[in-house]
Order: sequence, then structure tokens, then C-alpha cells
Amino acid sequence: MDDLPLLWNTPADQASCVDPESALWVEFISGQACIRYFSASPLEHAPVVIVMFHGDRNIEMHRAPQDIAGNTLRAKDKQAAALSRRAGVPVVIVARPGTYGSSGNHGQRRQASEFQALDAALDQLRQRYSIGRFVLLGHSGGATVVAALLTLGREDIKCAVMTSGAFALLERAQMIRRSKGLPAREGRDTNGLLHPYDPLRHVDGIAKVPDRPLLVMGNRNDQVAPFVLQEQFYQALRDAGLDAQLIEAPASGSASHQLRNDIGLKSAAQCAKP
Repeated sequence: MDDLPLLWNTPADQASCVDPESALWVEFISGQACIRYFSASPLEHAPVVIVMFHGDRNIEMHRAPQDIAGNTLRAKDKQAAALSRRAGVPVVIVARPGTYGSSGNHGQRRQASEFQALDAALDQLRQRYSIGRFVLLGHSGGATVVAALLTLGREDIKCAVMTSGAFALLERAQMIRRSKGLPAREGRDTNGLLHPYDPLRHVDGIAKVPDRPLLVMGNRNDQVAPFVLQEQFYQALRDAGLDAQLIEAPASGSASHQLRNDIGLKSAAQCAKP
């Protein structure tokens, strides 16, 4: 079973959401979901756990599950174990809806339901293992997830690390379409969807927890998640009286979207220290 391909973009099915070490059945305001998570580290009574969310998986979601690299329970647990060794604290990879075995449709990402499902999953994860607090880590679309979870008022987050995040979602969509010479699609995000849940518009929902750093990291030349919009999110955090830091970091690749030197995980590990 550990080497079978994980399913993508499937409906929620409670009957198949039964793995006590990798599956969470959650109910939330707009629906139900089976959220998968991966960790090879002991989680029972852990004072701090790093929870990592992957970025968007546009290419992968159009492939057959068996053709997606690392798309098995064994492979994801192995990845989580490697991250835990490097961080020095337990790391859990939580799969976004529609990806790596989590139910849902990844094509409908950045709608409120995605974040509600993941918020409920964190509640259950914490209850299942009596976890103290979380350090949230996300890259690109995963950083948007982290920001959205903050706006839902969670107080059990010790620190949040958001690298190359997508914010100001409608403005971002217009900027990207303009850069490609495509016509505007007013009111629609990069998925072509109306009414995305944009963390930048919900900063007032973030709880003011003392001594909780919120790290916004990116590269000024990012062509996927424009840095100017990351700056907007950072400034909104500061204007709300939150302990936010904006950190420019070197990046690799022609799009300058992937940050170098493992800065996100290293920062999350630093945050997790007592």
C-alpha cells in the first residue's frame, strides 16, 4: 500500500479516509474533505511541529497518478523525514485539496473552501497527537495557504514563513496576463475563478499573538509571484500592528521564483527553537 500512487482530484469519501497515520476526515463550513499528511517523525506531545504546504501543482494534476514523481505514501514520508532531519524538529507535509491523496479539486485552489479544509485539518492534527504549537511553512501557493490560515484567527501558530507567496490575487492575475500579452479577465484570478480568498483582504482576521514573527520572503525579480504584491501584504501586516518582516533573498531559475539556500526551512527551524 505504501507504494501505490496517491490519487488526485477525487471526491471526499469518508469510507476510504481511514489511515490513522496519514488521513484526516474533516468537516467545515462549506463541505467535507479527506486531508492527507506525511511525517516519519514521532508527533505525540511534540511541543512544536513544522507544517509545510507545497506550492501549486499545475503540471502534476494533469498527469496520471502513477506518472507523478514522488507520489506515494512511502515517498512523501521519506521526504518529510529528510526535512525533519534538516530542521531538527518534526516536519509534517500536509497535502492541499486535490493533491497527494487529499480529496478535492486542485483546479479550484485559493477558494475559501481550500483554506477551511486545511484549517480543520490542523485542528484535528493537533488533537490527534496533542501537539503544542505549529510553525507554518509554505512556498508560492503554499505561502498563500499559510497566510490564509493566519487570517482565520489561529492562535496556535508560533511563527509563519511565507516564501514567494501569491497575494493580491486579482491584481496578480492581471499583471501576469498583461506580461504575456493576453487580454484582461476582470474579477478572475489565475485559475479563471471569481471570488478567490485573498489573504491580503483579510488581514484584520489575524490574531495578535505576542512574539510571533510573520516572515514574508521573496525575490524582487520574481515573475510568478510579483514581489511588489508581497510587499503589499507585508505592509498590510505592519499596518495591522503585527510583527512582520520582509526579507529579500537570492533566487534561482529564469523566473526567480525558487529561493536559494533552503532559506524557508532554515527560517522555520530557527522559529521552532525554544
